[in-house]
Amino acid sequence: MRPAPGEVLHFSEDPTITRFEPHVAATSSQPEAYVWAVDASQAPSYWFPRQCPRAMAWAGPSTSDVDRDRIVGAGCGERVHAIEYAWWEAMRTTTLYAYRFAADQFRPIASLYTEPYAQVATSPVVPLAAPSPVGNLIECHARAGIQLRLLDNLWPFWDEVRGSTLAFSGIRLRNASPRAVAVSPSDLSTRPRCLGWSESTP
Repeated sequence: MRPAPGEVLHFSEDPTITRFEPHVAATSSQPEAYVWAVDASQAPSYWFPRQCPRAMAWAGPSTSDVDRDRIVGAGCGERVHAIEYAWWEAMRTTTLYAYRFAADQFRPIASLYTEPYAQVATSPVVPLAAPSPVGNLIECHARAGIQLRLLDNLWPFWDEVRGSTLAFSGIRLRNASPRAVAVSPSDLSTRPRCLGWSESTP
């Protein structure tokens, strides 16, 4: 599910919200109070149970063919989302809802060296209509042609993604299984990406 032209979406497991107030999200690196939403390009990052840790990567303008084939997989499309086996049942059974808002009530937000990763409003907003069930989250990925990968542990994949030329995003990674081996940030590439890691979530 993606927003229609002129709209943005907020995904939630709560179907009873009638008014959204700006707040500082517990997972946000931003100190300002916002209402969070996403546009059509950002929506796939939220086709998950809210607390599900996920590592996502996709081909961007500066992505090399070698990195795309090595990480996404040759002939496997342009984007891959990875979760841990422990979250598969929640992925299958969680009911997620999409709230629709007028896009002109929001503005894009980005981190240094990244493209916008969300849309934010600084005033209370009211949905355009009652929320719609998103439906089967696995089928959402299949219809969008996004590879959904199951792993025992996200961290080796995440480290490979961060050191590649792929664009990437990681959400709720604090909920992932612990690392088997600690990795120093100096071991990873620091060149800018189209979209960098963020724990900020709508």
